[in-house]
Amino acid sequence: MKRLLIAEYGSPDVIGLVEGPQPTARGDEVVVEVHALALNPKDVLVRKGKLKWAPGVRLPLVLCHDLAGVVVQAGPMADLAVGTQVYGWFEALTGGAGAERVALSCRHLAPMPSGLSMAEAASVPLAALTSLMALRDHLRVQPGDRVVVNGASGGVGVFAVPIAKILGAHVTAICSARNADLVRELGADEHVDYAATDPATLRDVDAFFDVFGSMPWRKARPTLSRGGRYCTTIPRPDTFLRGGLARLGWHRAHLVLVRSRREDLQQLTAWLESGRLRPVIDRELPWQDCAEGHRLLETKRTRGKIVLRVQPEVDGEAP
Repeated sequence: MKRLLIAEYGSPDVIGLVEGPQPTARGDEVVVEVHALALNPKDVLVRKGKLKWAPGVRLPLVLCHDLAGVVVQAGPMADLAVGTQVYGWFEALTGGAGAERVALSCRHLAPMPSGLSMAEAASVPLAALTSLMALRDHLRVQPGDRVVVNGASGGVGVFAVPIAKILGAHVTAICSARNADLVRELGADEHVDYAATDPATLRDVDAFFDVFGSMPWRKARPTLSRGGRYCTTIPRPDTFLRGGLARLGWHRAHLVLVRSRREDLQQLTAWLESGRLRPVIDRELPWQDCAEGHRLLETKRTRGKIVLRVQPEVDGEAP
């Protein structure tokens, strides 16, 4: 059984396909035959060693968080049957999904939304859950709020824009001019080209979601209305501090630390099946080209998600 593994930190060239042991389902776990994986900026941080300071992080590491596939073995306490098509993600800090077969708890998985291909389903979990938790739980978006999404055409942004609209917000999307049509199709009410307009000049923003990382708290603060909230995906030391204070109600700047909850995956499934949410895939690569996917991510110019195909597309799979 092959795995996407790094034995040292460094450039994308350290990524290799390496043989490993077959997993076994225990307790509430299932073994999933992985058909597709999705890449996230977090995978780049792991590969570069930016998270090696965290407790329990040791080389070698199996990469990737997001997956879609088929249950091939179920533990005695599992509530997903063999043969079920599922999607979800590894909540572990450094990932672990990048293998032909993986074992993980059922609470990190949900049945795949109908009408989606494996690639489309794999593109959803981490990015969409990040958006949901940032907008709903940290920014507490309410109908009529003026929401700004900075980095609206990237992997997280393409979910943040429609989720903010679902929550009833007026959405301003910040991204390049070439992606203006895309973010409008996703539901944005306004588009700001950061090359032509300084986002720091925006005003009366109720909720500012900095996905891209170019608008830290000190730059975004003047844009906020009285009582306006800020959230970022970027784990800088200062954002950890402010995020901790925000949880105590002493600050307006939050750091989103996404958690895996099946009920949230089921909410995403409902929106996907109703057409209110849709995956956006920049490109699909064979998983042996994972290094190329990392290089593309590092350009910070991808539209939506990069997906790795592990198993060939099967007859009957949604296009």
